[in-house]
Amino acid sequence: MANKSTENGIYSVSGEEKKGPLIAPGPDGAPAKGDGPAALGAPGSLLAVPPRETWTRQMDFIMSCVGFAVGLGNVWRFPYLCYKNGGGVFLIPYILIALIGGIPIFFLEISLGQFMKAGSINVWNICPLFKGLGYASMVIVFYCNTYYIMVLAWGFYYLVKSFTTTLPWATCGHTWNTPDCVEIFRHEDCANATMANLTCDQLADRRSPVIEFWENKVLRLSEGLEVPGALNWEVTLCLLTCWVLVYFCVWKGVKSTGKIVYFTATFPYVVLVVLLVRGVLLPGALDGIIYYLKPDWSKLASPQVWIDAGTQIFFSYAIGLGALTALGSYNRFNNNCYKDAIILALINSGTSFFAGFVVFSILGFMATEQGVHISKVAESGVSLPRACGNLPSWSLAWRTHRGGRGPVMLCHKWEGLCPQGPGLAFIAYPRAVTLMPVAPLWAALFFFMLLLLGLDSQFVGVEGFITGLLDLLPASYYFRFQREISVALCCTICFVIDLSMVTDGGMYVFQLFDYYSASGTTLLWQAFWECVVVAWVYGADRFMDDVACMIGYRPCPWMKWCWSFFTPLVCMGIFIFNVVYHEPLVYNNTYVYPWWGEAVGWAFALSSMLCVPLHLLGCLLRAKGTMAERWQHLTQPIWGLHHLEYRAQDSDVRGLTTLTPVSESSKVVVVESVM
Repeated sequence: MANKSTENGIYSVSGEEKKGPLIAPGPDGAPAKGDGPAALGAPGSLLAVPPRETWTRQMDFIMSCVGFAVGLGNVWRFPYLCYKNGGGVFLIPYILIALIGGIPIFFLEISLGQFMKAGSINVWNICPLFKGLGYASMVIVFYCNTYYIMVLAWGFYYLVKSFTTTLPWATCGHTWNTPDCVEIFRHEDCANATMANLTCDQLADRRSPVIEFWENKVLRLSEGLEVPGALNWEVTLCLLTCWVLVYFCVWKGVKSTGKIVYFTATFPYVVLVVLLVRGVLLPGALDGIIYYLKPDWSKLASPQVWIDAGTQIFFSYAIGLGALTALGSYNRFNNNCYKDAIILALINSGTSFFAGFVVFSILGFMATEQGVHISKVAESGVSLPRACGNLPSWSLAWRTHRGGRGPVMLCHKWEGLCPQGPGLAFIAYPRAVTLMPVAPLWAALFFFMLLLLGLDSQFVGVEGFITGLLDLLPASYYFRFQREISVALCCTICFVIDLSMVTDGGMYVFQLFDYYSASGTTLLWQAFWECVVVAWVYGADRFMDDVACMIGYRPCPWMKWCWSFFTPLVCMGIFIFNVVYHEPLVYNNTYVYPWWGEAVGWAFALSSMLCVPLHLLGCLLRAKGTMAERWQHLTQPIWGLHHLEYRAQDSDVRGLTTLTPVSESSKVVVVESVM
């Protein structure tokens, strides 16, 4: 039996007891009921705390990871980067950085969650001094959950508007259109003549109905951040609907999430295949695909190509948000997470490459219809600002042009062609479907796919946040409907914050969140410290042994080398590049954010980045003893009961001791290992 010291509340375990599973003693010395810490309740409590959930089947985990990691960035951002950076040549730096940085950290986060059986905060009990990493990931994923759903709200709004015989963004004459609105026509129509009594130069200064619908109807853009304006009630209702969908996807935990994601993660692939078949049958599609893949070997000498490859990998793999850790924590302890990580990485990158054929077949068709070169349509349709190296994997470029240039300008006046617009999602593709027969059908299909692509990323992100939050609550605080109430509070708080983004000045607020709160700088900082802590503080070899304890064999040594050397160097290199070449936030290339707007943005970024050093300094200052003693004590792992259960069967386990929490009511046994 485990004996408890009356002085410091520490359970000690004799050598004989180490041979089998350890269960925390109850108030009378008898073993407590339940399975692990989650099953322990307060003395006298009649309500049993349920054990930690696990996936019903392993495919639930695979589908959830696919749904979370594969998003808008895979479908739109990767094809543009591939075209911009040398076509097929871009795959060389992309694959190299995936092998050096993306896959190792992806595997690290999943395996860490599975090994510790905890969310994004408590998973760092493996090295408590750096638990600030967990708080940082919670801050980042909260920001992402807050603003990312706006993409879904806009997509849902477009989906609703698609159920008409004539698409509202296809024609002028609506209440939101201006006298400068001009509908679709081809370049050669005005090459040597006038149209509607306007010359080509005059036509080039007119506005497309697609742009006017986006800016004047959906966004209702004000003059700047300091002019919030009124709420857009139509978009607000769409936002509320999206949050209700997210709530009912998450409220019952992984048992329900694992089922819903089968549809939300797979149906977008069906739509992509349908759009590809439709796209390749359109005139000009082959030219677009050739332009997408045409290699330009000189691009390999450009540092920007490698930076773009690195940022795309880290963003599209959803690294540093803590959600992958939360998903991994619901795995069985002996699940082969190594194999899962490789499969998921292949699916993620393969989806990005496949989506390029869909995108550029459509762009080739648009170029043919407009009578211009594919490069003009590509630049106007999917180009991203240089600062988009700082955006998450799901992000598009949100800097729409307000100077009167739409995506259908004429006579080679392309310098104003929405060069940093919202990409295919809300500009180019809505324009493309207006050129197709049965346009409302293709519009509805596209925006339904966009909604699903974002929905599973959104609710899995919320799941990761809720998991980390609930893991912080002691077992004695468990109450019925705890999860349902927690999810409702989270969704409500985020919805209230989102109201600032459905005003006339909402896009300026959205861009502040997008540019700073979940930027490449914050995520790279997070990934760098994750590798350093696991490889150099906890020990890379030690963690490889832990993984072997779970899956039955040691992974390829390449993983250990990447965690120790290559991945931290890649992360820090891109991080320094982003800091050195950082540009202040500008909207539409014309609106400069006020100083207080920039200050709010930097507060978003620093609120997560400072979690690591502040938590580290706070722990060191509160601890007692010499600095070496404090470091040694604070870097000792804190284990849960499941570690004793599995490790006690391992003949290589040496010197296990146990350490309990200080409170009597918790009754949770945790252990320190000197393996």
